[in-house]
Parts: sequence; structure tokens; C-alpha cells
Amino acid sequence: MANSRSAQIPVVVLAGFLGSGKTTLLNHLLHRSGGSRIGAVVNDFGSIEIDAMAVAGALGDSTVSLGNGCLCCAVDASELDTYLARLAAPAAGIDVIVIEASGLAEPQELVRMVLASEQPEIMYGGLVEVVDAAEFDDTRARHPEIDRHLALADLVVVNKLDRASDADRVLGLVRELTEGAVLPATYGRIDPEFLFDCRPSEERVGQLSFDDLHGEGDEDEDGPDAHPGHLHTGYDTLSFTSDAPMDPRALMRFLDGRPEGLYRIKGYVGFGAHDPANRYAVHAVGRFLRFLPEPWPPGADRLTQLVLIGTGIDADALGKELDACRSGAGETAETDEQAMWGVLRYVPGSEDEPGTP
Repeated sequence: MANSRSAQIPVVVLAGFLGSGKTTLLNHLLHRSGGSRIGAVVNDFGSIEIDAMAVAGALGDSTVSLGNGCLCCAVDASELDTYLARLAAPAAGIDVIVIEASGLAEPQELVRMVLASEQPEIMYGGLVEVVDAAEFDDTRARHPEIDRHLALADLVVVNKLDRASDADRVLGLVRELTEGAVLPATYGRIDPEFLFDCRPSEERVGQLSFDDLHGEGDEDEDGPDAHPGHLHTGYDTLSFTSDAPMDPRALMRFLDGRPEGLYRIKGYVGFGAHDPANRYAVHAVGRFLRFLPEPWPPGADRLTQLVLIGTGIDADALGKELDACRSGAGETAETDEQAMWGVLRYVPGSEDEPGTP
């Protein structure tokens, strides 16, 4: 059966207390989008440094169209679904939406609102919590609810590590407080690939992008050494391809046990006789996971193709674990009717999909 969910736009919630570096991180994503169109929903529009405003025109009191097609909306919570609808409209051509929560916002409520959105064109893409490593102890003292926020997060960016005198202790403490992946950072610089695919869904013609405006060699405004080299430097990447179907139970065991340094998984999985009509797009950010079934393209090779991105991971060992997830010879869907239940829990709209945080 055809399924259009694979065309849905992921909505990533970016949260963190005042001063953690959320806006710096969002600016970084906007400037290094890799050609993707980002729809940014922010609470304090004035804090976003939009150099491209000079080459774009205002569309309204709270919306600005940027040179690369981004739309940034300053909204309150009651307006969120209205702006999600505008950003998700096909004419906007948005590839990913990032919601920057206010410094005092309750991320759980924002997540609930995204999950409750009536816009069929979007899907929830995970909760990213940003913390200030240098002020982490003081932040916990002033805002003890941060422990609950970290427990909900799919990916925690521990920012400003260069300013922390005891960075290792802070990283260790954050890892104790979250089940999500923990990503060290300075100046809010994280690889956008950890959150979304850094390539447009279709060819852009005649558009001036943020990358064009700023230039890859320009000095970043976040600091004198903010862009010393390519962002992928220091990260490990594993590409896995299999012409044999994957065993759903084995793959879910692999995904449930993935190491904390594995920040991103994307690609397509074929489950053979368990669902011969569809392949399953995979989207994982930290501990967040979604499967999106879609029909196999006509004439396409029925391959499982995955890309894993992380740091401190053993790529060879992970490759062997994925090899072990291939379906055994002669196995059919009829011999294990419940095999797909674990996968279907992570398909939006499925009865077994995990509940709202």
C-alpha cells in the first residue's frame, strides 16, 4: 500500500535554558545548512542573526523570507500549528523545521504540541537539549527541572566546553542524567547532519543560499577559530549496504543497544517477506527513532542502505553487528508473524507507536 509519510518534513525541537547557546547553534545551522531549506520557528526573533535580510523581503509582521528559502517565524505557543502549516506548505519548499524554544519553555509541552499537530505534512523529529557546560552546576541549582528535561532529550549538546574547568566531570554527569546521546560542542558548532540531511530534496535553481552569502572560508562570527576545518573532522561514519533483507527482530536489538556516541542513523531498510511491498526509511537522532514505510521505487534494487554517524564508535564492530542482522535463509513472514511489531512501534500513526513523552 502506498504511504506518503516518507515525504513528511521533520520538526526538531531545540530547547535549553537561557544562555545555553541555543541561538548560536541555530545560527550555525542556518549558515551551514548544506543547501537544505530550514524553517526556523523562534520565540525571540531579534536574537537571530539574519545577514541575508538585505536580499529578502518581509512577508508579514513575524515572518521573513531568507535568500535560501528559509522562513523564520516569531510565534507564541498558541500560534505554533499555524506557522507549521505555513512552513510545511509545498510552495515553501522547506526540508526541515527547527523550533527554538524560549529559555523558560517546557520542552515536553512543545513536543506534545508537535505530536498533536494536525498538519499531515510534518513529523516529529526529536528533542535536542542544549546545556552550558561552564554554568551547568549553577543552572541545576536555579532550575532543578533541567534533570527532567535531560531525561526526555534524544540528543544533548553540551556546549561551551572550552569554558568549563572540569569538562569531563560535566560530560559524565550529563550522561548519567539522560538516556539520549551526548554531543560535546563549543560555540554551538555541531554537524547539521546529526539533525537532518544536508542536501536539498530537489535541485535549487537561481537561488542565493546562506552558504553562498557567507562563503565556506569566511571566519565564523562565533569565534576566531570557529571554523578551522570541515565539520565532519573528528567524526566516524559507517556506510552499510545489504542485498539480503534484514531481520526485523535482530535489527531492533541492534538499534535498542546502539552506543551513546552514535548520534545519527539514516537510510532505507528492506525486510523482505515481512513487507515485500515497502522499504522503510530510517531517521534516528540520538535516542529518537522513526521508521517510515514507502513503496519500493519501480525497478530499484531492493537494498538496505544505512549511514551511521558518531564519534568514538567502533565502525568495524558496528558493521559486523549489522551483518548479523541479515535475515536467515528460508525465513518467511509466515513463520514469524510478530517479527515486525518492534519496527511498527516506531511508525507514526501505528497503534503500537510509543506514546507522547
